[in-house]
Amino acid sequence: MSPDSALPPSSDASRTEIGRIPVISVGPVVEGGRWPARAIVGEAVEVTATVFREGHDAVAATAVLVAPDGTDRQSVRMDVVNAGLDTYRTDLVPDAPGAWTFRVEGWSDPYGTWLHDATIKVEAGVDVEVMLAEGAALLERAAERDGLTAEATSSLREAVRGLRDTHQQPTARLASGTAPAVQHALATHPLREHVTVSETYDLDVQRELAMVGAWYEMFPRSEGAELDEATGEWRSGTLRTAAERIPAIAEMGFDVVYLTPVHPIGTTYRKGRNNALTTEPGDPGSPYAIGSPEGGHDAIHPELGTFEDFDAFVATARDNGLEVALDLALQCSPDHPWVTEHPEWFTTRIDGTIAYAENPPKKYQDIYPLNFDNDPEGIYHAVRRVLQVWIDHGVTAFRVDNPHTKPLSFWERILADVARDHPEVIFLAEAFTRPAMMHTLARIGFHQSYTYFTWRNTKAELAEYLTEVSGEAAAYMRPSFWPTTHDILTPYMQHGGTAAFAIRAVLAATGAPTWGIYSGYELVENVPRPGVEEQIDNEKYEFKPRDWSTAEGIGISTLLTRLNEIRREHPALQRLRGLTVHRTSDSSLLCFSRRVTAAQSPTGREDTVIVVVTTDPHQAHEGVIELDLEALGLPDGDGALFGAHDLLSGATYAWGARPYVRLDPWSQCAHVIAVRPL
Repeated sequence: MSPDSALPPSSDASRTEIGRIPVISVGPVVEGGRWPARAIVGEAVEVTATVFREGHDAVAATAVLVAPDGTDRQSVRMDVVNAGLDTYRTDLVPDAPGAWTFRVEGWSDPYGTWLHDATIKVEAGVDVEVMLAEGAALLERAAERDGLTAEATSSLREAVRGLRDTHQQPTARLASGTAPAVQHALATHPLREHVTVSETYDLDVQRELAMVGAWYEMFPRSEGAELDEATGEWRSGTLRTAAERIPAIAEMGFDVVYLTPVHPIGTTYRKGRNNALTTEPGDPGSPYAIGSPEGGHDAIHPELGTFEDFDAFVATARDNGLEVALDLALQCSPDHPWVTEHPEWFTTRIDGTIAYAENPPKKYQDIYPLNFDNDPEGIYHAVRRVLQVWIDHGVTAFRVDNPHTKPLSFWERILADVARDHPEVIFLAEAFTRPAMMHTLARIGFHQSYTYFTWRNTKAELAEYLTEVSGEAAAYMRPSFWPTTHDILTPYMQHGGTAAFAIRAVLAATGAPTWGIYSGYELVENVPRPGVEEQIDNEKYEFKPRDWSTAEGIGISTLLTRLNEIRREHPALQRLRGLTVHRTSDSSLLCFSRRVTAAQSPTGREDTVIVVVTTDPHQAHEGVIELDLEALGLPDGDGALFGAHDLLSGATYAWGARPYVRLDPWSQCAHVIAVRPL
């Protein structure tokens, strides 16, 4: 066996032998490799492993990234980040979507061993000639290998001559064997012995929108809706009138326009305004009560238009640089064709009635949930066909309503099926549910997930949550931060006024690579329906045309635009990892940073952004920030260390390790700082 070869595989196919240089605790690995870790094109994937050996000889490790075609694309020597725990790390950067893999190779480093021993012994005058001779033999062997550059070969041979030159002092001879050129040659072309290879682990690499994007939610029927004052009847907006809103959405810098369901709406048990059990003439009903004699999930509500109108909407979005997402709500109105064609797809109660949806204390009498137990194959193929209809009409993302109420096995299968045929399609899970379910939905294939961000309001809550979502779970779960939705208006947003909307926008846009807002956010729609965490006159149950001309005077739309500009300009805000929370002296001032090194950045330049935001929408706060300079990539020292350029205000400050800040929620609720050298 050659010194640079891997150990032979174990004869026991059920496990891998430990090998001479054990490689354990490899990451990122999801559930022992049951599901792939995830990355996007150009993302620096942090690979870690524990690598060690018996005795005291030097060991090293290499991370290898394997392209979908099976070729080794990158081999990067790993750095020791905790010598006491034998922990190694490095970054691998996939450059195309597809099913990649990676492995870690542990190996004995004979040059590292010699370098350590020779330096000590020669300086101490112990075994001097033996150490120098061993070094010469080692470097001579290293120089004879194939694949070295001419420069590396020359450096190694020159070192051999120097080590054997007995006319020189031992320290000078040692210097020949430890010269920077020699160390560089063996860093780039290491001499590896007893190579032990870890298992190979999957890495699912997806397009950028799978992790990075700004979403804008809208009810298309509200755009262009008109009330006839004479008759008191409403006329619905259409997909054509909704398309007129697209340029303004694009101008604010959003990447995705997300449509709530556009399908026919049932009339049986139709809900009235504010979720009332009775309706008034002209009440449009909830678009989540899907299905009528006009069709089901594969049809368009006649009042919205036709598929030709939908195609025109998609074309307008694309012309403005936007992709179209559609709500996928797997539930039916009592009038849905599936109810009569496939009654077995629903739950029949003991009294013969079909069970409607409930989320106590909420009741949804206008909705029948699907029952996946009686005919799972039939439901699967019906849903897969529905998805294909909309994919064929240009939908590239789906916001999935309540996926946690459907079997995980169903989602795992259908997500893999769609990914195989249409890897560009993205699924966002609306899963405000228990952590185990939320995380498993991500593991089995959902690209993104709504999160608990909506309810994390204090400095302590936010600091803990930001750290959590950018930690180990970042290998598979991508959070999408939404300050509000059409179903959720938290007390913080109800009582915080315009300042609360500004604060939460800053936090959402900088706290996660993907964020979104619900239409009307620009107008600070914050009046709740009494007793619940949702808006009064909820758009889910009625038409809600808006006067967009008032938005500019409020200022939130201007802030949204600037935040999306900043996100596009700064790679640090386009990555989930690299987050550090910094101490502040005030309990309402939150400070965190995001950093990518030059090697991790898609631009090849280091980028660091510091966010300081008040969490109190009612009064000004001031305090001192204790910056972790190492996390910022800055040298430790006193005085002014860097230029702090505020990307919101345009001001630049000279900041040191402990800058003072004062934030007023009504005029400047946050600093979003780009770190610049002085």
